[in-house]
Amino acid sequence: MPRLAERQRDFAAALLDPELPMPPGLVGPDGELSLKRFSVYRNNVVAGLTETLKDAFPAVQRLVGTDFFRAMARVYVATDPPHSPIMLDYGTGFPDFIENFEPAATLPYLADVARIERAWTEAYHAPEAAPLELGAFAAIDPEQLPVIRLKFHPSVRFVRSRFPALTIWQMNVGDGAPAPVDLAAGGEDVLIVRPMADVEVRSLPAGSLEFVQELANEGSILAALQAALTANPRFDLAANLSDLMQSGAVIGYSFTDGRKPKNSARQA
Repeated sequence: MPRLAERQRDFAAALLDPELPMPPGLVGPDGELSLKRFSVYRNNVVAGLTETLKDAFPAVQRLVGTDFFRAMARVYVATDPPHSPIMLDYGTGFPDFIENFEPAATLPYLADVARIERAWTEAYHAPEAAPLELGAFAAIDPEQLPVIRLKFHPSVRFVRSRFPALTIWQMNVGDGAPAPVDLAAGGEDVLIVRPMADVEVRSLPAGSLEFVQELANEGSILAALQAALTANPRFDLAANLSDLMQSGAVIGYSFTDGRKPKNSARQA
């Protein structure tokens, strides 16, 4: 007799691959083999997972059309089944799958649009945290600014694309109106954050992604500035810090030299 784990693996594999036969030992209420019942169940499982992807990636579906999306999603479902009972977690690998899905090669920006959508979902369901007030840095000596380390809101996500993926995404969600896009116009860096009730998706200027990534890795503002200036010698530190604060992306700060923030600010 096969072990329970082996039977479960065979059952799961047969559910997602219509080329596999029905696992042995499955019977209906009459005690007879029930291929028809299993086929219905298999179709419902695949259809449910496909629907989950469709709901999570509306812009991707709009770009490729319903039929193409369903076909692509079915292939993904067969190759990357759920690893968690929480359906919100499903689809994490979908953008990478799209990037390597040959029939979608004519839309080279599609995977990055999917990454923006996945980041949106993750940001929406991230834990709550109160953004730092805009005046939190007012009492800090400007000479101390380089040794500050920022703490980001749990919802903060970044996406870098060598295509105008943000522009394409914006035209294909909600009431967006599709229009011609020059793919050779350059890439776009994106910040996704949900400081309050709504998810905000913002374009980042040149050098900003390097800046926020260094900060997200617990680097100081000085280290982040150096990374940003390497990418863009005209990087504007004051403007970028202001944008981060206004977006609600920052929830606290600390000093790399060990001193404590004042009581009016939250310690990172």
